[in-house]
This record gives sequence, structure tokens and C-alpha cells, in this order.
Amino acid sequence: MLVNPFDNRPGDIWLDGSFVPWSDAKLHVLSHGLHYASAVFEGERAYGGEIFKLREHTERLIESGRILDFEIPYTADEIDEACRQTLKKQGFKDAYVRPIAWRGSEMMAVAAQHSKIHLAIAVWEWPSYFDPALKLKGLTLDLAEWRRPDPRTIPCKAKAAGLYMICTLAKHAAERKGCADALMLDWRGQVAECTGANIFFVKDGELHTPTPDCFLDGITRRTVIDLARARNIVVHERAILPEELEGFEQCFISGTAAEVTPIGKIADWTFEVGDLTKALMADYAAEVQPKQAAAA
Repeated sequence: MLVNPFDNRPGDIWLDGSFVPWSDAKLHVLSHGLHYASAVFEGERAYGGEIFKLREHTERLIESGRILDFEIPYTADEIDEACRQTLKKQGFKDAYVRPIAWRGSEMMAVAAQHSKIHLAIAVWEWPSYFDPALKLKGLTLDLAEWRRPDPRTIPCKAKAAGLYMICTLAKHAAERKGCADALMLDWRGQVAECTGANIFFVKDGELHTPTPDCFLDGITRRTVIDLARARNIVVHERAILPEELEGFEQCFISGTAAEVTPIGKIADWTFEVGDLTKALMADYAAEVQPKQAAAA
């Protein structure tokens, strides 16, 4: 049972250029985005009243729309400002920010060149994505049956709603087994990502992470790589086969929602929550804090 459903919360949502009461932020049941998944979105976090890497998220949102053959009718500056205004209006300092753009209800067929493009931004409080106690000892992951598809079959560089359908199925299956999430392979049988986060492995003091050639090169992923290199940690972006997992010592995932979260077990493979993982968790926690607050 949903204790706090997302269609009836206090506050306001930014919708097509103005604020509307949260419960009035609606779309028609015949919206193209609902029927044909012609929608793109971002997941962003605010820390201390500032949205971390907001411009990078906004630029990816605009590019995702372009990949899905539509143009969001707002500039990057306008979207950034709308996100900041929504965060301020909701009155949160630490929160989750969700911009989403979609095709409207003007056309109801596969083709939808003349549909209006809508943009909405919602902000809500969202603490740790995973149970903090489980994070400390490392999460347990299932090995998903669903695989990330060949990039010739999907717009894999877009953060598009339809690409998450198999992620939902994989996560549901994992949770039924008592796992926190699932590791997905790609169509070639190589390690890809989790249902909503990128993945890293540690061996001999070096990082190994899959090349993002059929899934998103996450903004948090790139941040973690930069933090690792600042520590002079060697980072290998490469193809990783499942049989290699036995030789890795540590494992963690990264994402806006997941932040940096240690993994203790994937199927039959086990990992320690080691010093390198803990160091990058601490580095990321420091990196996301507003610089003026950190200086103070």
C-alpha cells in the first residue's frame, strides 16, 4: 500500500512555464508519451539547497529529447532556473528533482510530429535510495534475466522512459528474491549496469567499469571516475565478462539516486566493503555539498 502516493502531495509542480498545485499537475489519458513512451526525464539531487551538476542534467535532458526527435521548448537557462525555482518553492534543501518532457495528446498514432511538447518539474524529499544499514555492509544483487539491448535497436544514449521497462521487471524479480537490485548484462553477455545505476569493481587498487556503449554514461559515473583519478587511482573502462567477477575484491554502484553504494554480493560472487570504496563514498559525499557551505 502506498503510504504517500505521488499524485497527492503538498506543494506545487512547475508545468509548462508556471506553477500548479501538486494534485492538479495532470496530463490526458491519450497523451502520446503514455502510449508510446515518447518521454525523457532526469533524476537530480539537491544538497544544501543547490542542485548537483544541474547544467549537465539539463543538457542531457535536451539531448535526450533531440534523440527522440523532439525539441523541448525551453532553453537550458530557462530549465535550470525552473528547477531552482521549484526547489525553492517546495522549501527543501536536500531533495530529489525530476524534470520530465513528453509528447502530448494532439496525435494518437505512432507518428506524432505535431504533438505539443510538455515539460514538468517536481521536487520531493527523498532520503537514501537504499536502506542505510544495508549500504554499510554492502547490498545483495540478483543477476537479471533481462539484458540491455543492442544500441542498434534502442536510443541508448537518451534517458528515455521506455528504456526503463525491463529495469522495472528486473528490479521486481530481484526484490522478490530478497535482493536490493539486479545486475544486468548486455545483449553480448557482458556486464552492463544495474537497473538504475552504473557499476564499478576494484582489483589490486584499480577501478574497472563497463564501457557505456549500450547504456547511459551516468553523470554520477563520470564524477566518480574524476574523483578516482584525483586520487591517482587507475580507471579501466572496458568490456567485463561475468566470469571476471570472481577475481574482483570490491564492488559499488553509482547514480543520482544510489549515490555511491557498496555491493556485498552479486548472485554467487561476494565482495568486501573495502577502503577504496569507502574513500570514494566519502569523496562523493564531500563533492556534492555546496562549495560555499563546505568552505564555511
